[in-house]
Amino acid sequence: MQFEIQEPRTIPFYGGDKKLGEAVKSAGARRNMGPLRFAFRKIKNIILARLSYFCPLNGWRVKMNRWRGVHIGKNVYIGMHCVIDNAYPEYVYIEDNVSLAGEVTVIAHMNPYPHFEGVIEPKVAPVVIRKGAWIGVKSAVLCGAEVGEYAIVSAGSVVDKKVSPCTIVAGNPAHKKVDFSTLMKDKLNQE
Repeated sequence: MQFEIQEPRTIPFYGGDKKLGEAVKSAGARRNMGPLRFAFRKIKNIILARLSYFCPLNGWRVKMNRWRGVHIGKNVYIGMHCVIDNAYPEYVYIEDNVSLAGEVTVIAHMNPYPHFEGVIEPKVAPVVIRKGAWIGVKSAVLCGAEVGEYAIVSAGSVVDKKVSPCTIVAGNPAHKKVDFSTLMKDKLNQE
């Protein structure tokens, strides 16, 4: 399944000292929606994310994440206790035949405190997990990363950039360990 992927954009630094009303108004304005609509959407996303996190049935986990705005293809497995970005779920793209093992984290934004200005740019950027990829248990896929077709992310890895198709990556940050594209050539040609 092909998705129309959004462009990355900068967002304001985290302003944790705001009162609730101010925070809801400014967050809604950043997303071009009124504060009431934003608050409803935020509460809905939090409830669905928590239900999905503990749900024992994969089909329901997938549906709840789709309802949150995550773009999910066909035949996708999302393991229990996965965390998919709560603030910007619409920036997460999971193509067909992808498997996210248990306790995987997918984050599409970075929103640091203002004292990190000049060090870290606050942004939201798409996270794309291409068809057939497998993300190992307790791995993290961060803002702006892309996992290539049929790539394997080893358990406990942290992906912060592009992973080539048909490779195995491991570590923090994830580095290529094996390229198995020649083994997949026949399979890829059949598709």
